[in-house]
Amino acid sequence: MYKNTKRIIVGLVFIVCCALSQQLINESRKTAITKAIEVVGPAVACINVEQNVSAYSSPDPFFRYFFPPEIYPMKSSGSGVVISPDGYVLTNTHVVEKASKITVTLSGGDEYNAEVVGIDKTSDLALLLLDGKDFPFVVLGDSDDLIVGEWVIALGNPFELFSISNQPTASVGIISANHMDFGMQKESGRVLQNMIQTDAAINPGNSGGPLVNANGEVIGINTFIFTGSNQNRGSIGIGFAIPINAAKRIAKELKISGSIDRSFTTGLVVQPITRSMIRHLNIPFRDGVIVVHVDKNSSAQKAGIAIGDIIVTTANKKVNSPSDIRDIITEKDLRSGDRIAFKIYRDGVYLNIKLRLGTYK
Repeated sequence: MYKNTKRIIVGLVFIVCCALSQQLINESRKTAITKAIEVVGPAVACINVEQNVSAYSSPDPFFRYFFPPEIYPMKSSGSGVVISPDGYVLTNTHVVEKASKITVTLSGGDEYNAEVVGIDKTSDLALLLLDGKDFPFVVLGDSDDLIVGEWVIALGNPFELFSISNQPTASVGIISANHMDFGMQKESGRVLQNMIQTDAAINPGNSGGPLVNANGEVIGINTFIFTGSNQNRGSIGIGFAIPINAAKRIAKELKISGSIDRSFTTGLVVQPITRSMIRHLNIPFRDGVIVVHVDKNSSAQKAGIAIGDIIVTTANKKVNSPSDIRDIITEKDLRSGDRIAFKIYRDGVYLNIKLRLGTYK
């Protein structure tokens, strides 16, 4: 009797130990990354776009003269992320631009019609609104608090794979670099400033999807990649995302007005310094622009800038022409009310002046 009881106890202990061991193994499979994907995944959007594209059916110029171009339907897809329970979706402008119809599929396969609330070509960000309510949504993090080397996850719809499983695809990497400035892209007009670089795989279709940290917070919107050649359109581990703090600001403005007002005034009129000016005024450098007029009661006058001042740098960048100042303000994505720093040379002394951009009246 005693021996049987002992065997039963030993057997029960063994079973319990096996169960606990299996539970520990299962728990060990759940990492910060898997938990982040579990949290953010339901709010990742597959964006399906229909466009009407006009094209001639014949390359013959004679034919084109007499017959108008034909309209062809074209479909494309990208990614996005739901940022509020009432269905606002953040994505890239180039994903939804010129769309005639937009539908959004969320995890599980539920499909919703979407309307464009606002588009901003400069930042390459667009805001959509889904037809419905009580949507799963993400927590937006702080892109000013990033660590180079920390884990990140790119979620989205690369190569339309979302449609196969009705689930977003995840790729994992680290933050490779931060504050990557590419300036204004002349062909597209986009201003790519302060970008987050990651080696998490970002492929065609990932555009507009979220870049997520290990806490399950969205810290960027995946936007573009570098590729090894024109033939290779896939990821080589160099991808870039718009920092979420910049995206928050754009989304807020788009929600209110549907567009971004980047008009501003400085109240300054400047011209390049010439060799004769350098000799006559004994200027110890060659770069800069001289102030030739200051509007009364303008931002420049209030900041203390005067006629004859020489602007050496704007936002720590050298200036040599009037357009340089405007280009720098545009690249920094500044608006009326924002401040910008000027380094000024006056009577042999360098001054640092901050000017608040004014509004056109």
